[in-house]
Amino acid sequence: MENSEKYLSEIKEIRKMMEESSRFLSLSGLSGILVGIYAMFGAALTYYLVYSGNVDSNFFYNPVAPKVALIAFIVLVLSLATVIILTIRRVRKAGKKFWNPGTRLMLINLALPLVSGGIFIMVLTSDGIYGIVAAACLIFYGLALTTAAKFTRQEIFYLGIFQIVLGIIAALLPSLGLLFWALGFGVLHIIYGILMYYRYEYNKAPKS
Repeated sequence: MENSEKYLSEIKEIRKMMEESSRFLSLSGLSGILVGIYAMFGAALTYYLVYSGNVDSNFFYNPVAPKVALIAFIVLVLSLATVIILTIRRVRKAGKKFWNPGTRLMLINLALPLVSGGIFIMVLTSDGIYGIVAAACLIFYGLALTTAAKFTRQEIFYLGIFQIVLGIIAALLPSLGLLFWALGFGVLHIIYGILMYYRYEYNKAPKS
C-alpha cells in the first residue's frame, strides 16, 4: 500500500514537472491591471481629441489622425514593456527560467493571430475602412488569447472569449467602436489582472 502511494506521488510530481515545462505560468496579474489603465487613458485621450473639437467625422483624414496613432503607439509600447518587466521580475522571484518550451509555444500561438490581425487592419486602413478597426483589434486579440491559453493559465482563454464577443458587438455598432475598445482592452484587462493577482500572487507574497 505504501509503495502504491509512493508511486502515485511520484507520478503526480512527474506530471506536474511536465506540465510546468510545457506551460508558461508566471504571467503577472499586476501587469494586466496596468495595461488596462493605460488603455483607459489612451481611449479617453483619443475621445477628447476626436470629439471635443470641430473635427470632421472622417477624422483619419484630419490632422488629429497622427496624434491618435501616436497615442496607440505609446499605449502599445508601455503595455509591452510593463508585461515583460513585471513578468520577468515574477519569474526571477520564483527562481524559474523565463525562456522555456512553454514560453516559446505560448508566444508562437499568441503571435500568429496578432500578426495576421495587424496585417488585416493595415489593409482595412489603407482602403479607407476605419469603422470596424476597433472590432478587428478586439476579435484578433481575442483569438490570439484563446489559442495561447493552452500554454498558460486557463483564465486567458475566457478573457479571449470576452474580447471576441465585444469585437463582434463593436462590428455591429461601429459608431461605438472606441467604447468597446476601452471596455475590452481597459476594463476587462483590469478585472482579469485583479483576479490573477489575488488568485496566484497575493497569497504567495512574502509576509513582513
